[in-house]
Amino acid sequence: MSTPPPDIPALTFDNSFFRLGQPFYTEVVPQGFAKPHMVSTNPDAARLLGLETEQLHQPWLLEWASGNGKLPGSQPLAMVYSGHQFGGYSPQLGDGRGLLLGEIKGPQGKWDIHLKGAGKTPYSRFGDGRAVLRSTIREYLGSEALHGLGIPTTRGLCIVGSDEPVQRETLERGAMLIRLARTHVRFGSFEYFHHTGQPEAVKKLADHVIEQHLPELAENPNRYTELFRRAVHSTAETIAQWQAVGFAHGVMNTDNMSILGDTLDYGPYGFLDSYQPGFICNHSDTGGRYAFNRQPMIGLWNCNMLGNALTSLVSVEELTDVLKEYEPRYLEQQLARFRSKLGLTDIADEEITTGDKALIADLLQLMADNQVDYTRLFRHLCNFNEQEKHSPLRDMFLDREGFDHWTNRYRKRLQQEQRDTALRQQTMKQVNPKYILRNYLAETAIRKAEDEQDYSEIERLLTVLANPFDEQPAYEQYASLPPEWAGALSISCSS
Repeated sequence: MSTPPPDIPALTFDNSFFRLGQPFYTEVVPQGFAKPHMVSTNPDAARLLGLETEQLHQPWLLEWASGNGKLPGSQPLAMVYSGHQFGGYSPQLGDGRGLLLGEIKGPQGKWDIHLKGAGKTPYSRFGDGRAVLRSTIREYLGSEALHGLGIPTTRGLCIVGSDEPVQRETLERGAMLIRLARTHVRFGSFEYFHHTGQPEAVKKLADHVIEQHLPELAENPNRYTELFRRAVHSTAETIAQWQAVGFAHGVMNTDNMSILGDTLDYGPYGFLDSYQPGFICNHSDTGGRYAFNRQPMIGLWNCNMLGNALTSLVSVEELTDVLKEYEPRYLEQQLARFRSKLGLTDIADEEITTGDKALIADLLQLMADNQVDYTRLFRHLCNFNEQEKHSPLRDMFLDREGFDHWTNRYRKRLQQEQRDTALRQQTMKQVNPKYILRNYLAETAIRKAEDEQDYSEIERLLTVLANPFDEQPAYEQYASLPPEWAGALSISCSS
């Protein structure tokens, strides 16, 4: 093995997906930018690969992340998959604007290295294979926001910008994103081989996922059933986490669903401002299929599609039995997370559990009726003092009487906890974030980057979003209500 030049780190590649061979991918050489420049690097994500901050400022990263160089050991490829998009089946999708460069062994496990915006591939269809600065900033910040909130997700290593024009709804500048993921195998990866009549490839892909990510199942005689169960449970758990922090994915197509349950493919996502259960963050979603309150149901629908793709490995009866576990798993996770948000512990009493469910549902209904800001309400609720007759939070509601009635019930429930108020408040602040990536914050960073080539707002947001539960007095303004112009923002699939 040849020794890399001095400025290139000795990264250890182990490209297990490449070893699968045909028909799982096509080898593709990235199409580099002529005059690239570094927009942002993420030292926290870099540590996953064993890289230090100073190494991110050396020439090798810009060359590699702009598609102009190949690191020793990398083997670029475009993965093939299909998927259900907005409920309709698309027989062949695949990596149309991104390449899996390889898999790197780091100190915390192995990570896929994916270059998004690397040019045309056999799966680009009518696309140009490029990404734009706007979309790369959104994905970069969005994935880091969810990571900071403790939600399973891909990560962003760096963004590279260019002067290359790319046509979207308007003419924009091209950019590339290095994305890290535990895997890029999707529900749609299995669907492609199932619907093209390749059961041997379905089995080979399932064996790959088990070998690389679920080795404890390798000797299990029911390993494919258990693989499906892990996918169903992890999907339910991740979506419960989305709902708890008010995150809407926007495009929950089966090709955007990770087999490990990680949040994948950030496009027209959005965090709730005021609580609107039917919030649609993607203006391309005219029917509201992926509205915020439909995400749990769509997760189950997508798991059904994955189950259908595994019928050559698992009986329909077994798949059906596993699918029946989705709803109770989701509801269990949802209740646990909202209890935590209200500072309530899991008391094993059926009457208390029924009361807790009603308490949560009634608060959410009050918030919806009064258009109360989702994040700010739960954060301020952390300071709720059961000794006060009237909570200052009542001023967030037009229906103050209705909120007073709810707080009376909440006080009685807290009395059953027999827990120190200060400890409860502190615990609640560890699950109710003060800072989220509101659309207007991302848009502000995008406008500065596009109009002024000023990337400082990206760096500030990375800092804030890394610790969303902390007070961070220097960044207090990032916890403010959105300005009026934020309501006019429109995010589409081209984002």
